[in-house]
Amino acid sequence: MSGVLLGAGAAAAVLHTGPALAPVLPGIGSLLGIRDRQAGGVALTFDDGPHPEGTPQVLEALREAGAPATFFLVGEQVVRYPALAGEIAAAGHRVELHCHRHRNLLRLTPRQFLADADRARALIEEASGQSIADYRPPYGIFSGAALLAARRRGWRPVLWSRWGRDWTRRATARSIAQNCTAGVRDGDILLLHDADHYSASGSWARTVAALPIIFEELESRELKPALLRR
Repeated sequence: MSGVLLGAGAAAAVLHTGPALAPVLPGIGSLLGIRDRQAGGVALTFDDGPHPEGTPQVLEALREAGAPATFFLVGEQVVRYPALAGEIAAAGHRVELHCHRHRNLLRLTPRQFLADADRARALIEEASGQSIADYRPPYGIFSGAALLAARRRGWRPVLWSRWGRDWTRRATARSIAQNCTAGVRDGDILLLHDADHYSASGSWARTVAALPIIFEELESRELKPALLRR
């Protein structure tokens, strides 16, 4: 009997934590139906905003390059800066759902997850005038229950295929661009951040400085920035 209980407990743990491996183990995301690539173009995505300094400067860099992007917004930051969510949408970019509070989903019950996500969705949609279609969790970590709940809400789970690692203290504009573009190919989804609410102070400035380098590299490879496709 104890062996059966132990086996059941182990199976439950795998179901709960298994999806959290998707950002680090190739193939797990595809197996679970989590998007990390798209049909065409290179999708630039930004997490953790809006931010009073980072978001406007990212928007300006995108405007200068004529590049569209998708922003995964945080509800508690939309409360603080609702006009910025509207500016993102007005500039022709897309807003999607990240969270309300930036917490690891493995530490939340399904009810806590839904309360957080539903609150953020309502705030983001009201501030931006756009409807939510895609969901990316904080830290890119899905729990099994949250992955199922997001799908039941009709939100498509999204991660990335390349990231700039721009949230770290050691990141530079050059390292961010290199991380994003080394081996980049059509259909990649790039992860960047337009805010430092949950990362190294001032990290958004290095991301802004990296964007012209990223755009230059994409152009040299005849790759076009694109919105995350719905």
